[in-house]
Amino acid sequence: MKAIHASPSLPHFRRRSLRWQLGITALATGLACAQTTPEAPAAEANAVQELEEMTVEASADASADGLIEAYAGGQIARGGRVGLLGARDYMETPFTLTSYTEELIENQQAQSVGDVLLNDPAVRVTRGFGNFQQTYMVRGLPVYSDDMTFNGLYGILPRQHLAAELVERVEVFRGASAFLNGAAPGGSSLGGTVNVLPKRAGNDPLTRFTTGIQTGGQLYGAVDASRRFANDSFGVRLNGVLRDGDTAVDGESVSLGMVALGLDWRGENVRVSADIGFQDLKRDATQPSITMGAGIPVLPAPSASRSVAQPWTYANDKNFFGVLRAEYDFSENWTAWAAIGGRDGEEDNSFANPTVTALNGATTTTRFDNTREDSVLTGEIGIRGKFETGPLKHQVSLSATAYELEEKNAFAFSDFAGFPGSIYLPTPVAPPPATAFLGGVLGSPRVTEETNTSSVALADVISMFDDRLLLIAGARYQEIETHSYNPTTGALTAAYSDEEVTPMGGILYRITPNVSTYVNYIEGLTKGDIAPLDIGGTPVSNGGQALAPYVTQQIEAGVKFDFDCVGGSIGVFQSEKPIAGLNSAGIYDVLRDQTYRGLEISAFGEPMDGVHVLGGVSFLDTEKFGADQIGAPAAQGTFGAEWDLPFLPGVTVDGRVIYTSSQYADNANTQKVPSWTRFDAGVRYTTELSDGNALTLRARVENVADDDYWASAGGFPGYGYLTVGAPRTLVFSASYEF
Repeated sequence: MKAIHASPSLPHFRRRSLRWQLGITALATGLACAQTTPEAPAAEANAVQELEEMTVEASADASADGLIEAYAGGQIARGGRVGLLGARDYMETPFTLTSYTEELIENQQAQSVGDVLLNDPAVRVTRGFGNFQQTYMVRGLPVYSDDMTFNGLYGILPRQHLAAELVERVEVFRGASAFLNGAAPGGSSLGGTVNVLPKRAGNDPLTRFTTGIQTGGQLYGAVDASRRFANDSFGVRLNGVLRDGDTAVDGESVSLGMVALGLDWRGENVRVSADIGFQDLKRDATQPSITMGAGIPVLPAPSASRSVAQPWTYANDKNFFGVLRAEYDFSENWTAWAAIGGRDGEEDNSFANPTVTALNGATTTTRFDNTREDSVLTGEIGIRGKFETGPLKHQVSLSATAYELEEKNAFAFSDFAGFPGSIYLPTPVAPPPATAFLGGVLGSPRVTEETNTSSVALADVISMFDDRLLLIAGARYQEIETHSYNPTTGALTAAYSDEEVTPMGGILYRITPNVSTYVNYIEGLTKGDIAPLDIGGTPVSNGGQALAPYVTQQIEAGVKFDFDCVGGSIGVFQSEKPIAGLNSAGIYDVLRDQTYRGLEISAFGEPMDGVHVLGGVSFLDTEKFGADQIGAPAAQGTFGAEWDLPFLPGVTVDGRVIYTSSQYADNANTQKVPSWTRFDAGVRYTTELSDGNALTLRARVENVADDDYWASAGGFPGYGYLTVGAPRTLVFSASYEF
């Protein structure tokens, strides 16, 4: 008889705390970090022998290898999904990838993907243009939240914000990735990609209830439950969350409801997974983005604890999404996979983002209402196999992808003269009528955009010299087609259809078992601009013409290290991104390439028993032709540490510092945003109750010093709107697990 198990899903903090109380020294990840694993009790060892225990790894993406295990300290995984190449250990890929675990997400009480990404020294969180959509600046270039991937598929996750309770892993791939993932349909992801893995039922039954409260009185409740059936071959995991109430920003309130169901089934050579989710998010009087008008320097940030928003502004976002994925093993060496997913999204918003017009903080503001409906269908098929040619080992992958988006949109503006106000003395006004400029009917939006992409990619990973040397090469053929329509008449206003081949090459050499060095060349790809009819009143002779796809070229080299208890990397990169504009002949075309050069250093792990570290620094130079890019700080750093107190069993304290150097909010580099540093701190206590169940109490303070600062600039190419950092926020939660 064999006992078949799925990979453990109980949080590492629980296992570590309970073992501490039992007097057993073990790592959260189960990896030895210069320690000897304690022997199992005799009775347990006998039971294992009788059952011939065999572990079957439950996977977030239906793969045979299962979820990559966590590194020492439990905050980072040993690797993650590298697009077409599948899941790989970080020491065995010539790219920079960081995968943040469920344990880190829970212990930091993260509410969104953006909260998780604050741990990454090369990423900062900003907003989409004119709305509250999360946008992630990776290596100085935006990744729109609707260009995140879900197990490698674009467009499935909620567009504006994703609740962290859905997430098993958040994977950040730094650098261009058109070959690995295909071109992002939203037109971003030239500096990196963000991939999300969903939760799966684990080895042991799980039922966890969590409740909490934060500054402002917002209440929180969540449930996380999982079971395995049919001799553990079928798993079910259910997550649900409700947040409701005021935030730490006076006048602002948020209501969020999310439910997600993850299913997986494993046969002898077939694996199937399915994910279904629904999220409903409502924001009222959320702190708006603020723009400094022409000739106005960046003024000091207003009070972070008081909303500048008009009380009648709001943003509602509702999404239903799902994915079905399957894998089939033809043999021990050949596996095929297929996935199909979709999303239906609805948005209803009323914004009023002020523009500062005077040095005393006076503003003018226009009301902007819009409705949007998205319908996304996407899929992927592929096959991966292994074979040998003489001394060379090959792992080849072939895949094809397709993506369709139908977007409906309508909008309405108030008088563009705007209404007066101040960022320092905000005063409510009656909502002005949004009748000055209309596009379609808000209650019944027309189709305004259709986007279709498809691609075919082939890769070969060649290993030699006992797998110490890896050579990776491949190419992707990509087609991009878009149609734009007038929101009022429905008439076709612009069309775009083009294709591009994006190659990739990488080399990794394992100098020692603990040190790898690598170099890669890879390209990014987005659809080209549609030439405007005029620029500043100057006619454009090719107005309405679609430019060829923009290709970003990147080369990167670095060193990775893995000393069991501490890992990390040091890398340098250079990428070039086309910049379009009006040339001397009056034609809108690519004028030049903008160069991005950088150095990144990161480290993570458990250097001493009970001490966990995570952090790094990144340096970026975007200056060319005399100016730096908007929203591209020259230096960023994040460092966090946890300490399991040996003199207080079950208690862990943690701290984090986030630093961002100055950056610019305009192309001329006259509006300079000051640098900022934020300190966060937390404590948690995990104990086993008399009934044998676990209770975890967590308290965390973000922005301990309660500083007022501009957290980011831009987030959409060419625009330098600013976002105010969150005020001091205390978050408390209690989790009961049985």
